[in-house]
Amino acid sequence: MKNINPLLKFDNISKSYGNQCILKHFSLEIEKGESLAIVGPSGSGKTTFLNIAGALDVPDSGNILFNNLDISRMTDNERSAFRNKNVGFVFQMHYLLPQCTVFENVLIPTLTYNNASDKINAVNRAKELLDRLGMMEHRDKLPGQLSEGECQRTAFVRALINQPELILADEPTGSLDEESAAILSSELISLNKELNTTLIVVTHSMKLAEQMNSVLYFKNHQLTPNL
Repeated sequence: MKNINPLLKFDNISKSYGNQCILKHFSLEIEKGESLAIVGPSGSGKTTFLNIAGALDVPDSGNILFNNLDISRMTDNERSAFRNKNVGFVFQMHYLLPQCTVFENVLIPTLTYNNASDKINAVNRAKELLDRLGMMEHRDKLPGQLSEGECQRTAFVRALINQPELILADEPTGSLDEESAAILSSELISLNKELNTTLIVVTHSMKLAEQMNSVLYFKNHQLTPNL
């Protein structure tokens, strides 16, 4: 995964919580449009890696470059603006707002838009994505009226609404039944290819992991292609 201009570059990253070392002198390059699965035992650093990649957390040392922009040196407000524009998150729990409809939930990341044209484009994009994932007929429902699979598909649309260059998914199929997991996995892969969006998935599902371009395993605070 070497590239002259990678989308993401982790340069000698270290991260600890208290006395527990999670990442140690960690380096990695991820190309634009790549799909990458991260697997490993619980507590090995998978979620910490995602949080740092998505600017939800910062390393103790080292640098993270996103399109050559050092996100590890940003202020909290700068990281927040960066995330909203460049990163889409899909978690094991969908985190939909229960008082908002499906359509309102997927448009939440666009609330910062000031331009009327941008708002109209976002609404049209939401309709297209909801239709693509079979959720348009549920657009006026509240999350409590949906199945887990439908909630997770809604969360996926929300992650895509700002057309991010990077999608980070943390156990996205972990709470789903086999059929719902297969549907979401298929759409993750298809949209990664169609939109050339970089996709990084943390998963315990080898069925999902093996559909990615690359599978890496956490071992001794590093990622390796071998167990």
